[in-house]
Amino acid sequence: MQNDPGNGLICVFFLFFFFFFPVLGALESMGFIANMASLVLYFYFIMHFDIPTSANTLTNFMGSVFLLSLAGACIADTFLNRFYTSLLFGLMEVMGLALLTAQAYFKDLQPGFCHRSTCVEGGQAVMFYGSLCLYALGSGGVKGAVPALGGDQFDHDHRKKGALARYYNWNLLISTAGSIVGVTAVVWVSMNKGWHRGFFISTMATLVGFAVLALGKPLYRIQPPGNNSTFVRIAQVVVVTFRNRHLSLPKNPDKLFEINGASRDPSEERLSHSDQFRLLDKAAILREGTEPRPWKVCTVTQVEEVKILIRMIPIIASTILMNTSMAQLQTFSVQQGVAMDAHLGTKTIPTPSIPVIPLVFISVLIPIYEFAAVPFARKITGHPSGITQLQRVGVGLVLSILSMAVAGFVELHRKHEARKNPPNKISAFWLSFQYGIFGIAEMFTVVGLLEFFYKEAPSGMRSVSTSFTWLTLALGYFTSTVFVEIINSVTRRITPSRQGWLHGNDLNSNNLNLFYWFLAILNVINFAFYLFSASWYRYKSEDDRESETRPKAERGPSGETTQFK
Repeated sequence: MQNDPGNGLICVFFLFFFFFFPVLGALESMGFIANMASLVLYFYFIMHFDIPTSANTLTNFMGSVFLLSLAGACIADTFLNRFYTSLLFGLMEVMGLALLTAQAYFKDLQPGFCHRSTCVEGGQAVMFYGSLCLYALGSGGVKGAVPALGGDQFDHDHRKKGALARYYNWNLLISTAGSIVGVTAVVWVSMNKGWHRGFFISTMATLVGFAVLALGKPLYRIQPPGNNSTFVRIAQVVVVTFRNRHLSLPKNPDKLFEINGASRDPSEERLSHSDQFRLLDKAAILREGTEPRPWKVCTVTQVEEVKILIRMIPIIASTILMNTSMAQLQTFSVQQGVAMDAHLGTKTIPTPSIPVIPLVFISVLIPIYEFAAVPFARKITGHPSGITQLQRVGVGLVLSILSMAVAGFVELHRKHEARKNPPNKISAFWLSFQYGIFGIAEMFTVVGLLEFFYKEAPSGMRSVSTSFTWLTLALGYFTSTVFVEIINSVTRRITPSRQGWLHGNDLNSNNLNLFYWFLAILNVINFAFYLFSASWYRYKSEDDRESETRPKAERGPSGETTQFK
């Protein structure tokens, strides 16, 4: 491809859908999703944590993974490019998995059973938490860089025709295929042949995935990093706005400061002025007799970047509770499955493999959605992707409400049967209802958010912006931990038994169904807030998107020649 945007969509699809990016997505997802599904049982059976501590350890780990995507995104946008950032954090991910493998193999590195909430301490704790931290840092950094790197392979014309949405759809499908292998084959190996074998498979698969990604470097279109950190540019707007707070805004926005011509940074796209958050426009007022330097004045483009990020905040906040709900499917639902009958005919299915059901749904639904639903919706709406990105997210939020409501009824049925006739357990495949509905919700939401954040972000902030998808996941997992602690604390005081809804190791004496319904109610309130936020959001103008493809002049020799807009 060699940085030539005219090589065509077919070439791009062939190279990136059928080799480099798919191999990485499938192999990295295979290990990551397998571990995400089964680590709660590793913590419980091998590291001897109790049920709530096992659940909270996993949600804290997953929250850290997705929160650290911001670190990878900032490095990709500012210091390294997205390709080298992906490889750097990929190496960290492999090292973290290797340490987990070693601790799972050597019995001396594992704690004995105790009657505390956690039994790991001393050198065992250092290795345990150290490997989890390295794994979280590596995996998070990769998630902050790879989605934007994939999106960079499409020029504006292809994105305008819906190619970006198709890319994220098919990338999700291929990653889902790897995840299916992970939650079936790798989980089975972990639980039947040894946890160290499962971790080793994940380690090698991830290593091979990043090796394949590295091989494709000569073919990639690589976006160079910007000159300033995203957060430095934001800070400059805030500081200059505060300094200019007493100045009056000009009636004509054209009087605000902007850099044009040869002095413009070639890596920076130009954004048009918008009327929202007019207070921030004061940062673009050049005081008389003042040199146009950083921290003295900001360009209209720089101010608009901050406005875009502010407009995204309600959308980010609206998807947190959905991911809090997803955290329950990876913790308490897995523990539910342990107390259920996991036989399929004469075969016993590992409980962490139950999430294969929504993955199969996704793998079937994505082609149906791409080849049937999108063309049909496109005829009605005229939108290249059938429906807008925010409409996709809204569909996912509605389905997440339904998933939590169904989860509550399934748990109520499981607990009723366990008390009525203890030897006869209901089938673990009852969990497929809540998993299947949420799997479809995730298909809509994740692709919608990735496309939304990539297309709406300025070109120099796309890694940071797409990492907002993972930021909502991080906040959702951390919120799950907080909810579990708060619910236990409050219900311990108000229930006659003086025990929390989610206490101890016996699910039959807990009220997990009430916790699920509590989340369903919160998600209904959250959806109302999302409807308001989505209707209030103003998409980046088409003129701004087209500016990405205009020739960008090189900076002048001094770098200081400026013009007013």
